[in-house]
Amino acid sequence: MNKLASDLELIAANTGGLWDSLRGERLFITGGTGFFGCWLVESFCFMNRHLGLGAEATVLTRNPEAFAKKCPHLASDPAVHLLLGDVRSFTFPSGRYSYVIHAATEASARQAAEAPLEMLSTIIAGTEHALEFAAACGAKGFLLTSSGAVYGRQPAELTRIPEGHPGAPDPLDPTNVYAEGKRISELLCSIYQKRTGLECKIARCWAFCGPHLPLDQHFAIGNFIGDILAGRPIQIQGDGTPRRSYLYAADLAVWLWTMLFKAPSLVPFNVGSAHDLSILELAQVVAETLNPKAEIHVARQPVPGVAPTRYVPSVERAREVLGLGEITPLDESIRRTARWYSQP
Repeated sequence: MNKLASDLELIAANTGGLWDSLRGERLFITGGTGFFGCWLVESFCFMNRHLGLGAEATVLTRNPEAFAKKCPHLASDPAVHLLLGDVRSFTFPSGRYSYVIHAATEASARQAAEAPLEMLSTIIAGTEHALEFAAACGAKGFLLTSSGAVYGRQPAELTRIPEGHPGAPDPLDPTNVYAEGKRISELLCSIYQKRTGLECKIARCWAFCGPHLPLDQHFAIGNFIGDILAGRPIQIQGDGTPRRSYLYAADLAVWLWTMLFKAPSLVPFNVGSAHDLSILELAQVVAETLNPKAEIHVARQPVPGVAPTRYVPSVERAREVLGLGEITPLDESIRRTARWYSQP
């Protein structure tokens, strides 16, 4: 039995009326082996079977063998075709594709620090190449997974950032390479839409929780779940005051599919949760959900009088225009993630 069965049923229940435009059509996905990509391919395969769509998906990957090892049931699905290539230079497959989802770009803090030019090249040249392909193959829709990082540092007095916020990252700070790359990606979408008529949808993605999220990288919620599963105390590297919010992965899939099929073009939508909490509160929720006896170690004490940093979206536009909202509560998101990693 698929370990994500209940999540796939949730996605089906909330997107069931959207898929007819993909019936008998072909879909192209970049970044199919990443966190977003795995959920997109997983939900595509499920809905394709569930609704008898007769659709096909071509998934671009730099390592088909690694994808087949990670997700053998997806790699072996007859509707899925793996295409070996780099997002910046892949050979365009022949024929028409109705939709292109550009989800390639690893949000890696390590790569941003150690290989910023490689990251920038992958984001910008990769987006342009994907847009060129979408225009060449006659796609009627292109979805870009952008980022909330495009707004730059969130002002302390602004509890949730709306899409119209005029902020931006500092272009002279090399740590902003990911954010600046995503800004250029959005600009490229506007240029290609004006030049070719390709309808481009912009998803500004924030923070998430769920199966396939790495437990050993720079994602606090993944690290905390990993600590509990390994029987370790939860380790908070900072002072625990930054405020974040987390949307469950199955909810994310609902939002992205809805945006691909229904969102107006060149209207950015924040994709995330508006229910924020501090990193310390997050650690406490993870412990209470998975092991109330777990210890929590905080590396530093908060500095008195210093406002906490925030990274929290306003999602009013998604609610009002697309009828989207948070479906899975945070404690259930944590529980499902831990269960997925614990099951053989």
